[in-house]
Amino acid sequence: MNFDMKNYSVIGIKNEETKIFILDIHYAKRLPQIQYAFGLYDNNELVGVVTYGLPPSPDLCLLAGEENKDKVIELNRLVLKNNKKNEASFLVGNSLKMLPKPKIVISYADVGQNHNGYIYQATNFKYSGLSKGGYLWVKKGVNGVYKHARHTTLEKRLKNPELYERVERTHKHRYILVVGNKREKKDIYSKIKYPLDLPYPKGESKYYENDTNIETQLLLM
Repeated sequence: MNFDMKNYSVIGIKNEETKIFILDIHYAKRLPQIQYAFGLYDNNELVGVVTYGLPPSPDLCLLAGEENKDKVIELNRLVLKNNKKNEASFLVGNSLKMLPKPKIVISYADVGQNHNGYIYQATNFKYSGLSKGGYLWVKKGVNGVYKHARHTTLEKRLKNPELYERVERTHKHRYILVVGNKREKKDIYSKIKYPLDLPYPKGESKYYENDTNIETQLLLM
């Protein structure tokens, strides 16, 4: 499958269109908190979506101090229908240009899924190391559908303990990018508490098979 840039465009899209596309393709089968959504179009066909929203952890919003907490957003979904070479970098790169500025964009690549974050490397994110591990709750009998601790309740687990199992959450590669003018970037980068000069991780990335009629998907989250 060849990528011809002349046939592609990236535009902001509405939440309903975003919801339909993500839930049809993405393995998590749930939506993150979305502030900004952009669609990748091959001629007139929607073939990819990237979304940005508030990080799930309030502490993460303080990564560059109290004065910059309202500027922090997370790239929390990147979903492609066909996964042609260079589609992902084209979508992410153009969406970053369309965000209001200044913004501090953070995103993750899941070590447990053999993701190294090549798309973030290709779009000049800074690598800041591995996130902390933890645990997830997985609902037994539903193959591959994981419930993060914040999406289940103690009441549910006590009521049906046989349905839930606590499993280790893998570390994730953390990437950070400041979008804005030169002065804004210099000022904000100087206040970020994480290291920003670490070498990019390398290795083989993993693609996911999809059980719908859409053939492949690229999952970097």
